[in-house]
Amino acid sequence: MRRTLLVKFVVCYLLIGASMFTILNTYGIRRIQQSLVENKKDVLYEEAGIISSEYMNNYYMDQLSLGNLLTQLQTVDTFLDARIWIIQKDGTIILDTRDSSIVRNRTNVEKLNPDFLKNTFLEGNSFPGIFNEKMLSIVYTVTTNYQVKGYIALHTPLAGIESESVYYTDIVNICFLIFMLLMLLVMVYLFYVTAIPLHIIGRAAKEYTDGHFDYPLEIGSHDEYRSLANSVSYMAGEIKSLDDYQKKFVANISHDFRSPLTSIKGYAEAILDGTIPVEAQGKYLGIILFETERLTKLTTNLLELNRFENKGVFLEISVFDVNQVIKQTAEAFEGGCLEKNIGIQLIFSEKETYVSADMGKIQQVLYNLLDNAIKFSRNDSEIQVQTEERGEKVFISVKDQGIGIPKESQKKVWERFYKTDASRGKDKKGTGLGLSITKEIINAHNENINLISTEGVGSEFIFSLPRAEED
Repeated sequence: MRRTLLVKFVVCYLLIGASMFTILNTYGIRRIQQSLVENKKDVLYEEAGIISSEYMNNYYMDQLSLGNLLTQLQTVDTFLDARIWIIQKDGTIILDTRDSSIVRNRTNVEKLNPDFLKNTFLEGNSFPGIFNEKMLSIVYTVTTNYQVKGYIALHTPLAGIESESVYYTDIVNICFLIFMLLMLLVMVYLFYVTAIPLHIIGRAAKEYTDGHFDYPLEIGSHDEYRSLANSVSYMAGEIKSLDDYQKKFVANISHDFRSPLTSIKGYAEAILDGTIPVEAQGKYLGIILFETERLTKLTTNLLELNRFENKGVFLEISVFDVNQVIKQTAEAFEGGCLEKNIGIQLIFSEKETYVSADMGKIQQVLYNLLDNAIKFSRNDSEIQVQTEERGEKVFISVKDQGIGIPKESQKKVWERFYKTDASRGKDKKGTGLGLSITKEIINAHNENINLISTEGVGSEFIFSLPRAEED
């Protein structure tokens, strides 16, 4: 059986109610009864002392008759609901506020209970033929000039005290029932502010699991549940972005693999079935080789990016002249520059500029940036590669006079496979991974790379490296 929060709340509520009710009507009622007994003892003992000081001394000095004493003590009996005995030193009862026959019969308490006068407080005692129920008795010794003259005994039924304790317990139980009603309201409120938000969040999580990432998740409270809901919504947004990225990734990689494979398959079949004459096969075999190299480069870039994400970029730091690396990299693009009549201008603030970095990785960065610059530059234009020392940093920029990058696309150029519409329309041979790899390498050096671009004017990529002294 599925245990929901509602069931758990109800079970907890019932357990608390049953436990409290049991405690109140067992331990609680006993404690109340004990407290009432102790309080009754104090009252009776104090009253016995008052009777001794105000009446008994006068009686023993023959200033108060036994009849008048009986009248006075009957008033006290009515007020306290306590039967009063006046007992002589030898144990004979000479006054009883409720039964004169005991006095006439010269009843002696020591014959009824030899230990009666030796105790101050007696609980549950009973004298057969005198009391029909258990009593609480107080024995007060009357002394004059340090001599025992007699005793005062006050008796009150324990049943009355028990009834009083039940009365107080009933009041407590009524208060407890009111408390339980209030607690029920509190439990309903707690259920509303805990279970309802959790149910809403759980429902939203299920919708997100089913791929419905636009499902609205709104929590009205401003507490931890609101924070949890915001976190779940954020997670759903990230999953949606990841899902979109995966779809885009699959679409891009499918496109980038399909185009060269289609060319390779088409030209290979044409060569095999003789559609392409033998004298022209060299040209098309060159195209097949070019497309194969492009697939190899794409695969290599994917593997490299995957390694960057999973294991990080392993750097072999050394001190080298970055100007020399720039010159060597620029020379590798001589053929591409001649085709488009593009010039590469090298501007160095110093003849030699030493940096501390991974030379191979920085050469890869420069290669990717120059490759992009040439690819998107107009014919008969110029590319500037500049180095400049500023404090402990060396700033390297690659600036072209190409088509530029739209403002809305500038933050996306670092994403895998991202290509602007102009890029894809102009050149479908790029992998869309070069700038992603470039950013990973620069970030691995704990440095930054930035883009400044104006559509129709050109683009400039600027990155920094730590400056070093020549070894």
